[in-house]
Amino acid sequence: MTEKTESQHTADKITKTAFHHGDLKEALLHACYLVISEQGAEHFSLADACRRAGVSTAAPYKHFRDRDEILAILIARGFEMMTEQLQARVTEAGRGTLPGIVAMGHAYIEFAVTEQHIFRLMFGRNPELKQEARALKSGTDCFTNVIEEVAIFCAAQEYTGDPKPLAVRLWTFVHGVACLQIDEDYDVVAPETDVMAMIAATTPNLLADVLQS
Repeated sequence: MTEKTESQHTADKITKTAFHHGDLKEALLHACYLVISEQGAEHFSLADACRRAGVSTAAPYKHFRDRDEILAILIARGFEMMTEQLQARVTEAGRGTLPGIVAMGHAYIEFAVTEQHIFRLMFGRNPELKQEARALKSGTDCFTNVIEEVAIFCAAQEYTGDPKPLAVRLWTFVHGVACLQIDEDYDVVAPETDVMAMIAATTPNLLADVLQS
C-alpha cells in the first residue's frame, strides 16, 4: 500500500475534524474532493468518499439529492477557488497592467496543474452537471472576473473597445495551453516548451489591439 503524503494526512485530519464537529455535509464534500483529486472524476466512487469520511453509504443522501449534486457543488467550488487564485495573482502583479494579465494566465495554468482532476471535472463533458444552477453561476462569475480584469487593463490603456472578445481570446489560448500541459502533450511533441514563458510572450500579441491603440 502506498504511504500517504503529509498533505493527504492533513486533508484526512480536516475531514475528520469537520465530521466530529457535526458538519457532516462539509466532511462528505471534502472527502469527495479528496477522492476526485487522487483518482479523477471518471473513477469517482461515492462509497470511497464515505469510507474516507468514516460514514455509512447512506449518509450522503441525508444532505444531497444524488451523486450529481455533489459533483455540481464541487464544480462550483472549483470555479470559486480558481477565481480567488486569479484575483490574488492579478492584485499582486498589478491590476490594469500587462504583468497583471500575464499573471492571471500563469495562475490559470498553475490551478490546472495543481488541481487537474478538479479542473477536468469543471470542464468535463457532462452538460447536466455544468448546467446545474450553482455550477453555472460560479463558472460564469469566474469568466466575468476575467472580463472585468481585461476591462480595467483596457481602461488603463485608454482603449474604448469591447473587452469581452479580448477576454475570450486570452481564455481560449490559456485554456488550450492548460489542457495540453496536464495531458502531457508538450512532453511528447515539444518537451522543451516553457509554458509560462510562452504565455508571457504571447499575451501582448493577443492584446495588440489595446497596446497599439
